[in-house]
Amino acid sequence: MEVSRSRAIRLHPYSYNRAPHHAHPPVPTRIDPLRISAYTATTAAGPGRQALHEALRANRSALRPNDFGPHALDTWIGRVDGLEDAPLPEPWAPWDCRNNRLAWLGLQCDGFLSEALHARDRYGPERVAVVLGTSTSSIGATEEAYRSLDADGRFAPAMRLPRLHTPHSLAMFVREALGLEGPCITVSTACSSSAKVFGDAERMIRLGLVDAAIVGGVDTLCGSVLFGFNSLELVSPEPCRPFDAHRRGISLGEAAGYALLERSQADDALRLLGYGEASDAHHMSTPHPQGVGAELALDDALARAGIDAGRVDTINLHGTASAKNDEVEAALVARRFGAGVHASATKGLTGHTLGAAGIVEAAICLLGLEHGWCWGTPNTRSLDAACGPQIRLEPQRHAHRVALSHSFGFGGNNCALLFGRADGS
Repeated sequence: MEVSRSRAIRLHPYSYNRAPHHAHPPVPTRIDPLRISAYTATTAAGPGRQALHEALRANRSALRPNDFGPHALDTWIGRVDGLEDAPLPEPWAPWDCRNNRLAWLGLQCDGFLSEALHARDRYGPERVAVVLGTSTSSIGATEEAYRSLDADGRFAPAMRLPRLHTPHSLAMFVREALGLEGPCITVSTACSSSAKVFGDAERMIRLGLVDAAIVGGVDTLCGSVLFGFNSLELVSPEPCRPFDAHRRGISLGEAAGYALLERSQADDALRLLGYGEASDAHHMSTPHPQGVGAELALDDALARAGIDAGRVDTINLHGTASAKNDEVEAALVARRFGAGVHASATKGLTGHTLGAAGIVEAAICLLGLEHGWCWGTPNTRSLDAACGPQIRLEPQRHAHRVALSHSFGFGGNNCALLFGRADGS
């Protein structure tokens, strides 16, 4: 088709970022809640929910001075112990790498492996999806392969494993380990990766493509992560302090987490109520200064849940401890929520676990709903004066019904998740 020159439109260089002021995205309709039949998280606090729960109640950081890699940066990290000494069982040996080891460790915690296999047997292997988030996946294995190139510049024979040198390694491994045959999806949107998996799963279940979904995420420490973030001048030389007046940047961590999603039932205890996603594409590594994308994600999550902001009892903030991210998020919370909401950030406990951050913080929300706790903000001592009254430093015993979790990725890729108890939805 020929386009007339007279109809050509000259765009301002940055106009693709700017929607017309009168344009409003469509409001999503309410969804049916999904049952969260099982969940688990393995972090620097230890394997499984109990270790995480105890650290949260004590408001205790699990960060330590960086001891990862041959050239350790002067920073603090959230490291999971024992991975170097825990190769995968023989049937999965071709998948062996640090990231997949952590994935396997996470699957074995809190009875999650058994629940996943029961879902497979109940619905059939083709009716259970695997949707996992990761940012770097098994890139640590690829780094190792490049460090051991042969004289011809080729990977050593033992490292010529295409299944490891791909961002999809994690999801493919978990699918094979669980004996599943349904859709298998990798979400890689940086720090929102394993939050956005809930949206993909809900859509597949609602459309009848599957009956259940294994969602989650895994990311492990590697040189690319540590030195990459250091090159952006985002890494703190001390344990990170989200929303602190004297914060100096992020602390990186590693984690694995999963949840089993199914259609809601009358006896549900925990539910996914809603989710929202948005990409403001403001900048590769800086959020929109007014939090435009984050607010769109929040609005869509509330719409899908069929509730307003006044129903939210507690918020798990993204809270990276980087100057700009915390500033924008604090302003959003102060603008949209009342003073009675209990908001906190937990990356001072776990470190920023990147592609696994969304699922870890979903698990933290679920632990709070299940046990009647609103969590604190470990390491933070003096709140930035720009923060509103919503952000709290200490955990509080409080039965609540609706929890919100924020996840914001590079490039303005945002996700908001709403969880609730069945009696509160």
